[in-house]
Amino acid sequence: MKIIVDVMSGDNAPLEPIKGAVMAARSYSVEIVMVGDEKVIVETCNSNDITLPSNISIAHSEGVVTMEDEPLSVVREKSASSMGTALKMLAEGKGDALVSAGNTGALHAGSTLLVRRIKGIKRSAISTILPFETPTMLIDSGANTEVTKEQLEQFALMGSIYMKKLFNIERPRVGLANIGTEPTKGTKSLVEAYQYLSNSQLINFIGNVEGKQLPFGVCDVIVCDGFTGNTILKVSEGIAMYIMKRIKGVMMSNPLTKISALTMKKQLYSLKESFSASEYGGAPMLGISKPVIKAHGSSDAEEIKNSVRQAIAFLNTNLIVDISNSISSSVNESGAEK
Repeated sequence: MKIIVDVMSGDNAPLEPIKGAVMAARSYSVEIVMVGDEKVIVETCNSNDITLPSNISIAHSEGVVTMEDEPLSVVREKSASSMGTALKMLAEGKGDALVSAGNTGALHAGSTLLVRRIKGIKRSAISTILPFETPTMLIDSGANTEVTKEQLEQFALMGSIYMKKLFNIERPRVGLANIGTEPTKGTKSLVEAYQYLSNSQLINFIGNVEGKQLPFGVCDVIVCDGFTGNTILKVSEGIAMYIMKRIKGVMMSNPLTKISALTMKKQLYSLKESFSASEYGGAPMLGISKPVIKAHGSSDAEEIKNSVRQAIAFLNTNLIVDISNSISSSVNESGAEK
């Protein structure tokens, strides 16, 4: 098994992705290929006393897709970049999965155009596991700003297969993100999507789910367009940071609370970790024909390592085969692609 890691992309590149790749290489029995400027990688390792394990190799690339670059730059003027090179390697079978903390739009566009979607999948989607009362998949969390009801059904199907295979949930509950639980709530397209998903035989649809319900385990998969999903994701991250900041402020407010904080240090650290989606690694791009894991742009070494772990789990569960078979079955049953 060979995992490709784009070490030049992300806010903390190349040091944190390199450290994460090394941690993963030492923790898991896989080969890892670090893609990036070889001179920069070697210099970074030397200046930080990092010794590369024998199961890590380097694939040289030139340039980086920045967060400001247009999505299609990865297949046009920056095709030789670390992300572009990594995607071509994955498409050509020179690796089994890819991890990158780079430009989300570029990674999604490159995955779609170079690695390609699973046959029958209309749109691939970014799927993020939210660390709520029970792990909840948010799909789409940023790839597609506009979606159809048929695409939402495919998102729900892919998300359900993922949660069943990786979280052992036999019949994942699917909710539709909306401003109210009633079938008539939301825009015209959301009302139509509710009716469509209600009649679907492919998923276990439980109805509309409001944002305030999400943290309490009301569903296992929440489907929405990428604009709504990314808003939910960013608000969730912001609220988690705000809560921890307020707790810290209270605990540090006077000598007595500081003493209390010391006695609760382990519990407070555990609370902070429970808010962090990085424990699950990055967000897989479901619907792509090979595993592509989008790590957070500000990923540290631990999240890169966890993203590699997620890629390994993805490969070990034959998730793409199951999605492909389910899509093929749905097409055959309906007599035509939905």
